[in-house]
Amino acid sequence: MRALTAPAAPPHADAERNRDGAAELARWLAPVSAGARTAGPEGDARCRGFGYLRLLLWQAAPAQLSRTPRTVAREPLDAVAVVLPRHGTTAVTQDGRGATVGAGELTLIDLRRPFALERAAGASVLLCRLPAHALGLSVADLRPVLGRVVPVGGDGVAALLGPLLHGLGASSDAMSATVGERLGGVVTEFVAALVNEWNEPPQEPTDSGCPGREALLRAVREHIDRHLGDPDLCPERIAAAHGISVRYLHRLFEAEDTTVGRLVHRRRVEQCERELSRRGRVSPSISAVAQRWGFRSPAHFSRAFKAVYGHSPRQWRAAALGATQSAPPRA
Repeated sequence: MRALTAPAAPPHADAERNRDGAAELARWLAPVSAGARTAGPEGDARCRGFGYLRLLLWQAAPAQLSRTPRTVAREPLDAVAVVLPRHGTTAVTQDGRGATVGAGELTLIDLRRPFALERAAGASVLLCRLPAHALGLSVADLRPVLGRVVPVGGDGVAALLGPLLHGLGASSDAMSATVGERLGGVVTEFVAALVNEWNEPPQEPTDSGCPGREALLRAVREHIDRHLGDPDLCPERIAAAHGISVRYLHRLFEAEDTTVGRLVHRRRVEQCERELSRRGRVSPSISAVAQRWGFRSPAHFSRAFKAVYGHSPRQWRAAALGATQSAPPRA
């Protein structure tokens, strides 16, 4: 491991690009240590400032970064960061809690304490750093959100924060310093509101006939399995079908090592795999299987299937049917 430190980033709004992504992260995000990585450049980091807010788009080659207890003690910070993947996944670990965050999700890390961050190959992630004191929140307030997968969709604050950060990342470099400072303040208010939202107890169903948590989880899973073929199946519809809020639905799955969206995605892929593996005289086309289980396009299905099983649907079917096709004809 090698320590990476650099002088503080300039306070004014600007844009920079450097192929040494880890060095740029050390300068704009926090002093970190870089672990082993694949051969070649670490990727590039595009960095911009909006007042005291810093945005970093980090992409290309896979990389592992960590902020160790020794680094924290040697170079303390007063900052937190929002981790918002644009493509692929980024794994975050802090306080013994790990989260693999994908596109359409976000999480928070506290830069004042040790953490580890690993970006998958080909992934790009937007990192937003802001002063911790500007949030007006304690460490205890932040802890419930750190390392948690927070869906950007739905009806909560994250549904507003995610698009705002993506928009700032793609905005023009010609923005004035005054406008940039105001936008930095807006983002800070959204992040503080997100933390407050996740610290509030969820609004649980009050109907006396409503089932308990385990029974409700079971009912939600059964509902998902019954409606996998509906391409419009989403957290909003699932929550409405059970008379609960979308936020409460997400809270139900906190201890399940998955999210509602990931469960729907995985169950669809599993059902497609079972159908593609069947051996019969007449087999449906791959596109027909994808459509039957709720995928809107064969291309989307192919990417999803390969991400789970490591092979394309066509390769998987060929392997499953290979024994039958290669068997000699009966006398």
